[in-house]
Amino acid sequence: MTEPIRHPGIAPKPSDIRLVIGASSAGTVFEWYDFFIYGTLASIIGKAFVPSDNELVRQLVVWAGFAVGFGFRPLGAILFGYLGDKLGRKYTFLVTVTLMGIATAGVGMVPSVESIGMAAPAIIIFLRVLQGLALGGEYGGAAIYVSEHSPPNKRGFYTGFIQASVVGGFILSLAVVLCCKMMFDAQTWAEWGWRVPFLLSIALLAVSLWMRVKLSESPVYRAMKEEGEISGNPFVESFTYPGNKRRIFVALFGVAVGLTVIWYTATFSSLAFLTGPMQVEEGVAQLIVAGSALVGLVFFVGSGALSDRVGRKAPIVWGYVATLILLFPSFWALEWALQSARAATPEGVKVVPDALAIAKIVLALTVLNALSGFTYGPVAALLSEMFPARIRYSSMSIPYHFGTGWFGGVVPLIGTWVVAKTGDIYAGLWYPWSMVLLALVVAAWGLPGGPPRDFGDDAT
Repeated sequence: MTEPIRHPGIAPKPSDIRLVIGASSAGTVFEWYDFFIYGTLASIIGKAFVPSDNELVRQLVVWAGFAVGFGFRPLGAILFGYLGDKLGRKYTFLVTVTLMGIATAGVGMVPSVESIGMAAPAIIIFLRVLQGLALGGEYGGAAIYVSEHSPPNKRGFYTGFIQASVVGGFILSLAVVLCCKMMFDAQTWAEWGWRVPFLLSIALLAVSLWMRVKLSESPVYRAMKEEGEISGNPFVESFTYPGNKRRIFVALFGVAVGLTVIWYTATFSSLAFLTGPMQVEEGVAQLIVAGSALVGLVFFVGSGALSDRVGRKAPIVWGYVATLILLFPSFWALEWALQSARAATPEGVKVVPDALAIAKIVLALTVLNALSGFTYGPVAALLSEMFPARIRYSSMSIPYHFGTGWFGGVVPLIGTWVVAKTGDIYAGLWYPWSMVLLALVVAAWGLPGGPPRDFGDDAT
């Protein structure tokens, strides 16, 4: 038999749905802003907190710290997934967004390595651990909350806004950094102005809490609580519920691994490629990448809506196949677009591309963002449908955050290390390419085709 996602009682009014989507998406944007601002300011964090004058060493240490946050996401998924299934969706993601906001603001208050020595990077790593724990509980809560309020025929469309919110957090982090750079002169920015984007997290936390406190608990969770169906131990049951081990395997290697390496390649790796080997001026590169990501948002929501019509599997598999074909050419196109500008720029001077070159770069980056949108857009609906309601928070959060944390979060680190070892600026792309190939094989084998449907005991 199957266990559908239940919608007891009267269907939510359109105004209620808008509030659910708006509050959940806004909170998700702010939470990912908090997590991504570290990567956006990677170069200046290296100067402030890494005790080395070697730029490559700084980059590797900073990206290692970036990866640490991702490494702890699975533990956060286990902890907050358990609480989400036991205590409810709403209050759990109120806790996660609070923890994230406090940890992010903390980064902006840590003294530099010149002031307190090695304690500085140690504190930063600790705060990244807290951020990873918080993020491990945030995504599952927001995705499930929206999914459990959505009618089945619009579940992909509505949860697509949650998927787009991840990109929104990245865009917001770039936008805030660019605005702050314009507010401060270069010396002030280097000395203390870079801390402002981190401290802004306090204001974002206040807005997020205000919006989310107004929400009611998920109707599915309320029904389970009234019927006495709350799981005794969601973590254990995630691995003992019939058919769930296979579903977790498919969700991890067929979904989470693929979508996450594509997304981090399209965003942070492309930004690092432009500012590193291509020597594009940092502010210009950030503006281009942010604009391209903004254009790409339509693919996240559009792919989610498309999955309501053609099923969840098709857009994901199409996206994987297209990525295998277009990943390397997209980065070749970035170098091609900058050939003239680089040739005309004196050695040692940062490149500022002209309008035509920028248009070419945006086109190449839009291709990467479209690939990410197709593989990412349907995923919140898919993962919500894959697992029984009583253990849904735990069962979808664990594979998602293992995949995104341990396979996606290391993309910039592995890419930087491989390029440094080989001297080939494109060699780092082989890691995401191989992970997408793995994801394609598992998704093609393990995800069901056809119209969307809830998974249950017979989903093998």
